[in-house]
Amino acid sequence: MVRDFALLNLIGASRPFLDALDLIRKFANSSATVLIQGETGTGKELAARAIHYLSARRDLPFVAINCGGLPENLVESELFGHARGAFTDAREAKAGFIAQARGGTLFLDEVEALPQRAQVALLRFLQDKEYRPLGGPAVESVDVRVLAASNAELPILVKRGQFRADLLFRLNVLPLHLPALRERAGDVSLLANAFLTRLNQQSKESPKSLDPICLSVLESYSWPGNVRELENLIQRAFIIAAGQPIIAPAMTGEGCGSSESVPESATDEVFTVAKARAVARFEKAYIVALLAKTAGNLSWAARISGKDRSDIARLLRKHGLERREFIPRTQRS
Repeated sequence: MVRDFALLNLIGASRPFLDALDLIRKFANSSATVLIQGETGTGKELAARAIHYLSARRDLPFVAINCGGLPENLVESELFGHARGAFTDAREAKAGFIAQARGGTLFLDEVEALPQRAQVALLRFLQDKEYRPLGGPAVESVDVRVLAASNAELPILVKRGQFRADLLFRLNVLPLHLPALRERAGDVSLLANAFLTRLNQQSKESPKSLDPICLSVLESYSWPGNVRELENLIQRAFIIAAGQPIIAPAMTGEGCGSSESVPESATDEVFTVAKARAVARFEKAYIVALLAKTAGNLSWAARISGKDRSDIARLLRKHGLERREFIPRTQRS
C-alpha cells in the first residue's frame, strides 16, 4: 500500500502519516464528501488526488479549484457556469467547474475563502446535486464527488459567522487530518532523499546525495512550511551544491554536508545558542534568495514558501532587509 501511495507522491513511514494513508484508502471506496484539514504544505491536494485516483472515478475528471483565487463577484459563475447574456461580459455560454468535473471529483481548496452567497449555493448543490447556471433556463443535475480542504480552524470561523455551520456539516462527512511534518518522526529523511532522487533522475550531472550530518540537521528543524518547505529547500540545495555529497543550504544557509560546515567555534557555545545562530543564518539566506526570485513581491514569496505574507515581512524586518532592494530598478517608483 505504501508503494502505491509513493507513486502518488505521498511518501512517509511514520505512524501518524500511515494512519492518514489508511483513511485515504478507505475514503476512496466511498462517494461521501471529504474535508481534508492540515497546515499549509502538508499535501492536502495530493491527498485529494489520491482519493480520486484510488477510487472508481479515476478515469473521469479531477478538477481542482483554489477558492481563494476566485474573484468574489465571479465565484458562482465559475462554479456553476453561466448562460450567454447572464451578465455584461457573458458573450458566450460557459460550463462551470462542477459541469467540467461531471462523473469525477471536484476539489475545493481553501474552501473557507468562499463568500457567504457562494457558501449558500454550494450547500444547496451538496444537498440536491442540482444547480442552475447563472441566467440559465433550467436546473441541471450532475454526479460529482466533492472534496474540500482548509488550513483554517473552521469551527472558529463558524462561531465568528464567517463560515456556515450547515455547510461545515455537509463537508465534514469524512474528516481527514494530515499531520504536520514535525509530527512525522523519521519522514524528513525519507522525503529529502525522495526529492533528491527525483532531481538526480531529471539532471544530466553526476548523482548527488545528502550527507548524514545534513540529514541530522534537517531532522532537527521544525518545518513550519511542512513538506512544501522541505521540497523547496532540497531543490535549492541541489542547484547550489558544487560537489558530492551535497553541501546543502539547509539550517545554516551556508551548508551542512560536511564537518567543515560546522565551525569549530560553534562547539564552544551552548547547543541551543549555536542552533539559534544557525537558524538565523538560514532564515536570512532563504529570505534573500526567495525575494530575489520574486523580485520583491511579498505575495508571490508567501505562496512559494508556504508562509503568510506577514511572516515574510516580519523576517525582512528581523534581518534588516528592505523589500525595495529586491525590486528591479526599472520597476521602482
